Amino acid sequence: MRISDMQRCEVRPGQLVEWTVSAATVAAAAVLPPDPRPPAYIQESHVRTARSVREDGLFVPTWLGAAFDLPGRVDLGALEGALRDWTLRHETLRSGFRWAGDDMQRFTLDARDVSLQREVVGDFTEPEALVSYLQGRFDIAADALGWPNLMYAAVVREDSVSVYMAFDHTNVDAYSLQRIPEEISELYMAGVTGQPVVGTPVGSYVDFCEQERANADGIDDTHAIVARWREFVSRCDGRLPEFPVDLGVQPGGVLPAQKLLCEPLVDASAAAAFEEYCRPYGGSLVGILAATSLIVHQLGGQPVYRTVVPFHTRLKSAWSDSVGWYVGGAPIEVPAARDFEGALVAVRAELRANRSLARIPLARVLRLLGTDFRPTSPDMYSMVSYVDARLIPGSARWAEQRAYGLIRVSYGDQVCAWVNRLHEGLWFACRYPDTEIAHKNVRRYAEGLRDVIVSVPAHGRLRVAEPVFT
Repeated sequence: MRISDMQRCEVRPGQLVEWTVSAATVAAAAVLPPDPRPPAYIQESHVRTARSVREDGLFVPTWLGAAFDLPGRVDLGALEGALRDWTLRHETLRSGFRWAGDDMQRFTLDARDVSLQREVVGDFTEPEALVSYLQGRFDIAADALGWPNLMYAAVVREDSVSVYMAFDHTNVDAYSLQRIPEEISELYMAGVTGQPVVGTPVGSYVDFCEQERANADGIDDTHAIVARWREFVSRCDGRLPEFPVDLGVQPGGVLPAQKLLCEPLVDASAAAAFEEYCRPYGGSLVGILAATSLIVHQLGGQPVYRTVVPFHTRLKSAWSDSVGWYVGGAPIEVPAARDFEGALVAVRAELRANRSLARIPLARVLRLLGTDFRPTSPDMYSMVSYVDARLIPGSARWAEQRAYGLIRVSYGDQVCAWVNRLHEGLWFACRYPDTEIAHKNVRRYAEGLRDVIVSVPAHGRLRVAEPVFT
């Protein structure tokens, strides 16, 4: 799916209908006893960060979402049934957290106690007003510090309906969002035609959280993974890595507003040629990171590119179709190379050596390191992500469905970039501080990626230009 924000996801006028978790469900949740299954470390870190930033006086929405169209005149009853059935399918969506002192306790509703309530909001004739309304509603309804923390909406027109779904990040990752258009479409058509959906039960992310946390709690500060992170953090001057170019942000200053750059990077043929060139070294992920190391060296002059590479943690088939936040991170350090091939070799070696580190949650590692990482930003570090999404069910229809993965761009001092391979080519999205210098350097980074992706397969060996400072 193309990653975007509400302002760029082709919002069109129509009648707005909303679904929220019902008042009866909220009341049932309020009297539930604790669920002994703990939050995942990544969930706890996210919620504690949100609380810390809120205590500093700043409301920073961090929800994720999906947007897509269903064709024809909508059957609202069938759509409501699809949204309800999909919600009940994934246990994390009926599970939340409450504070007991400084401890987070989980509660989880039985599926039979969960229902949605529908409200017709009214007609919107101007896309801008609709965008503003939806973003404001999602900010409140999908807040990390509240529950329920999800909301669904539909914009109904005579010939089509656009569906919008927003969630606090504790419930979803990018892969979860990418599966939504196909799953909802399938459930919706089953409701329209009366044909049942046949499928196998989906693994629970809540169960995964319990298992992952038990594994993580089984290591101590002498573990080899912790030692590797300790070395990495030490070489980052005691911090997690930032994007190594000038962003025009003052250290320790007020958390800046952010902007989003999202656009097509290259077409399908250029993406295929780049993949073919990089395949002997491990493929396009290695190529994107290698290109990034060269570009940021040219822009910032740092002798080593250090970053945390996100990897999924869906290591068992039980989690393959599950909605949840199945993401870990692995540190890599890439010395400045003389050419692209040198960077490819270095990145491949780092990924081979360190990918297994993503299996232990970083929040657990930081706790064992004993360093005070009190979060002041919703992003722990800057990162560059690459995903080939072409094998995800329904991906061939995303362009026709106007399908988007939505991110909320609000405040932050890091650079988070996503490169997604779609059937149409590579799509680039980057969230960065809203400063003139950051805008200039992120634009240079995007153009540099495009140049490398296009030029390397066409011309072979790519030499590195001398660093340029502005």
